[in-house]
Amino acid sequence: MKFDLSATVRTQAGKGAARSMRRAGQVPAVLYGQGECLLLTVHPEGLIKILKSHTGSTALISLTVTGAKSKPNRTALLRDYQLDPVSGALLHADLFEVSMSKPIRVKVPIQVVGGMPAGVKEGGVLHHNMRELLVECLPAALPDHVEVDASALNIGDGIHVKEVVTREGVRFLDDPDQMVISVAAPMSDAKLEALLTSAAGPAAEPEVMAKGKEAAVAAEGAAGVEPAKAGAAPPVTEAKPGEKKEAGKEAPKVEKKEAEKKK
Repeated sequence: MKFDLSATVRTQAGKGAARSMRRAGQVPAVLYGQGECLLLTVHPEGLIKILKSHTGSTALISLTVTGAKSKPNRTALLRDYQLDPVSGALLHADLFEVSMSKPIRVKVPIQVVGGMPAGVKEGGVLHHNMRELLVECLPAALPDHVEVDASALNIGDGIHVKEVVTREGVRFLDDPDQMVISVAAPMSDAKLEALLTSAAGPAAEPEVMAKGKEAAVAAEGAAGVEPAKAGAAPPVTEAKPGEKKEAGKEAPKVEKKEAEKKK
């Protein structure tokens, strides 16, 4: 699908200039490609119309540029855009100029056709393994989307990139063996319950720590040492004959001996 869009070359750049454009009802934009970069202002209505269409990023835009020194009429693609996170208003747009005689590479959305797959009717689940395909073609041959017929898929079947039917002049660049869509068997109630039970089960680390503590207590008992009880006072070393030692006091320190030598 092709859209018409008018733009005007601008000379001012920066946040202040961009705010002034938006207050005046315009949207700042940039046109890249073909060895040139142009600063533009565009009407937001035309860009919003492209964004709301189902072709979006694959839509060819007939761009009329007022104030351009050369080539007032150009063909472009909407490469990127920015929206206000609060109001949703369009803030900025990036356009990419293309040559109608040179191949381009674009990601094209996948559209599943053919109605409900046979495997889904039997209780299977349809999986969209890919949402887009990278294609290479001339701009005139660029498809709006790639159709994939899933009506004949049974449970356990799938369609790979190499099995997708394409039109003449369009080449897929993704891995040919990559799965595009598939129908998987439904998860049984027993498997689902097992997954939920394992996810809600106790962590393994506390159990290991508890086992280690029990092993230590058992080793102390085997060596004839009575296991220490919680809150018990530390053992007091028995004093030798002729030596007094109070519980909780340490032996004389080295500093005291050195002080006596100095005297």
